[in-house]
Amino acid sequence: MDWPILSILIWLPIAAGIVVLAIGSERAVLGKQVALGASVLTFVLSVPLYTDFDTSTAALQFVEQVPWIERFNVFYHLGVDGISMPLILLTTFLTPLVVIAGWEVIKLRPAQYFASFLLLEGMMIGVFAAVDGLLFYIFWEAMLVPMFIIIGIWGGERRIYATMKFFLYTFFGSVFMLVALIYMYLKGGSYSIPDLHALPLSMQEQTLIFLAFLIAFAVKVPMWPVHTWLPDAHVEAPTGGSVILAAILLKMGGYGFVRFSMPIAPDASDALSWLMIALSLIAIVYIAVVALVQQDMKKLIAYSSIAHMGFVTLGFFVIYEMATSGDGALFALQGGMVQMISHGLVSGALFLCVGVLYDRMHTREISAYGGVANSMPKFAAFMVLFAMANVGLPGTSGFVGEFFVILGSYQANFWLAFCAATILVLGAAYTLWMVRRVVYGEVGNEHVAAMPDVDRREFFILGVLAVSVLLLGVWPAPLVDVMDATLTNLLEQVTRSKL
Repeated sequence: MDWPILSILIWLPIAAGIVVLAIGSERAVLGKQVALGASVLTFVLSVPLYTDFDTSTAALQFVEQVPWIERFNVFYHLGVDGISMPLILLTTFLTPLVVIAGWEVIKLRPAQYFASFLLLEGMMIGVFAAVDGLLFYIFWEAMLVPMFIIIGIWGGERRIYATMKFFLYTFFGSVFMLVALIYMYLKGGSYSIPDLHALPLSMQEQTLIFLAFLIAFAVKVPMWPVHTWLPDAHVEAPTGGSVILAAILLKMGGYGFVRFSMPIAPDASDALSWLMIALSLIAIVYIAVVALVQQDMKKLIAYSSIAHMGFVTLGFFVIYEMATSGDGALFALQGGMVQMISHGLVSGALFLCVGVLYDRMHTREISAYGGVANSMPKFAAFMVLFAMANVGLPGTSGFVGEFFVILGSYQANFWLAFCAATILVLGAAYTLWMVRRVVYGEVGNEHVAAMPDVDRREFFILGVLAVSVLLLGVWPAPLVDVMDATLTNLLEQVTRSKL
């Protein structure tokens, strides 16, 4: 393309966020209009990433590269492939919905609230578009600031505790990633991610680099046992913060594994695949059991997110347990990627559903509800649909990624597939338990009986997500096709020894 589309997608929302801050909360309506207009425009401008994407090549596309810090060979280098492009589209798609979701709800400092999400959007796109390792790290760290502000100002009663825990966990992990990047720069003289992929490394170097990246990305996913910050952050975050946290920020951990860990350290990834598979299965099984006993809807969905992200990491690392790389390995990689996109839609929708209930009752306790379908039939239909997608019902997006991962795992080892498939049972248990107690049965109390059904704004948000979940579930080919060439090339990279 003749115009720098990736730079526009990064800096347009950031610039708009600064404008919204300048407008101030005194003119809240104008600020919200600017925020919505900028987020919608960003989404519209991101569509050519898909429509003009060449699915026949694994090469980076829409590349921009200019010198930045020449003394250290650092470039402002952007580009996308079949892995990063869908994640950018997911980011630009969800941000306008988050802005609309907070339109009438946010009364405290609305300018700062909407500006924070615009700044966060630009930085998240920067993470997925960066082709220079140092640029990636700067965007990775910078996005902590707006999320820190979102939880810390508009969160619940324990927001300061949750915010500090979120920041310290993620910042601590990022330090190890920076050390690994600096070491590889000193060894190879470049921060370029393709150069890092080609860097010759001994087994000891690969192992140390893999472990450094593991700390950073495992915290972000989050994987067991560094997952404890997530339930606290979700419970205290405002609805919009929970949506972006679950739908986009968690995906950066999975993205980091396929962009850095596996291609840079293929032999260490192979040698330590047993560890990654074990941690993934613990997340799938143990965390799902923990979700069964939760009384807070947000906390239940947060634990559900950890379990579903375990599917993602299982799909990525189970390929090393296969005798030969082939269709099974490709299925597993595709399943991990599709699961990331699907989970972004489904978890975001579930948190929005909880937000709809919270706006009416100001409580997230499951016991406070009951029989919501009697007073809110439209809302109940949406919540049941998203719950079924969370379970992995065929015909919804939740089924596609999990089926691919289980299929790939089966070709590696029957018992791996069996353990992974338990999430379909446990996921159904905790999800349907919540739905039964909240949506069905007799009306719980007079407050539930008086709750109005979704208005046009809420219906639009949930309706758009419902269509997306069903469309991806019935017709996943448009998403799988754009990933195919890139994942095939990645499979060749990660199974090729550097020793």
